[in-house]
Amino acid sequence: MSEVWLSAIVVLADDAPRHTGPDFGKASPMGLLVIVLLLLATVFLIRSMNRQLKKVPESFDRDNPEPDQAADEGTRDVERPTDEKRPPREPDS
Repeated sequence: MSEVWLSAIVVLADDAPRHTGPDFGKASPMGLLVIVLLLLATVFLIRSMNRQLKKVPESFDRDNPEPDQAADEGTRDVERPTDEKRPPREPDS
């Protein structure tokens, strides 16, 4: 079994590169240009996102909500009736 693996490794290691034709490597300047343009676009998008995030308030909690916003955004305290007569629930065993 080890002879099979050894012969396979030798055969694979002896292969010459197959991509050595006359057009080999001609795409690299165009690829470099695409990568640089993508990096520039990413930098500008990150800068724009940071500017937009600076406009976001620190907290979305409102101390004094408008009358129509209190019910819409869930900022109004709702008192729930409690059952004080009912004993606390025991955990299931």
